[in-house]
Amino acid sequence: MDLIPFYVDLIPFPKKSMDADMKYKMNPEPPLPPHYMEVLIEEEELRIRVQDLAREVTENLGERDPIIVCVLKGAFVFVADLVRKLDFPFSIDFLRASSYGNSVVTSGEVKLDLDLQQSISNRHVLVVEDIVDTGLTVQYLKASLDARGPASISICSLLHKPANNVKLAPVDYCGFEIPNDFVVGYGLDWQGYYRNLPFIAQVHQT
Repeated sequence: MDLIPFYVDLIPFPKKSMDADMKYKMNPEPPLPPHYMEVLIEEEELRIRVQDLAREVTENLGERDPIIVCVLKGAFVFVADLVRKLDFPFSIDFLRASSYGNSVVTSGEVKLDLDLQQSISNRHVLVVEDIVDTGLTVQYLKASLDARGPASISICSLLHKPANNVKLAPVDYCGFEIPNDFVVGYGLDWQGYYRNLPFIAQVHQT
């Protein structure tokens, strides 16, 4: 399997102060344990960074006719925005892997619920994740996909928790590095809620 050179600027996201206008509560609130949310990454910051990632992907994969693999469910919003900024031939496929269930922490076990419909043999594959936490899911997916004989595999993740990446899973294209906290929004959920938020928010249980 060939290695694709890449040049990525990782952006550690600074922790913001607890100003009142950064707190968010949905009204009415969903049926979840008592909590409030603090906006961590704003909508405009997401838009700009996704555009930057699209340029980086184009530089490395624009002439390779890649398959873009969206990891459901959390990455669907990110992938939708990312692929609309790519102006080169590619195909897209979907798989679903889960390690959280209804918890705010990973279970430590990965379950593959939906597999690819296309062959990736001799194809360049870009796996797009919403978040790399412990690295367990990415490690599992890379091993599973690598066994199918792709030309290369690259990992793109909107969010990365480097302090919690115990598997040291590599992230080739990273949107933001964030603290080891539970976050929702922009496709990421808590028991199915908050995927529709246009920003990334940190959840504080009360």
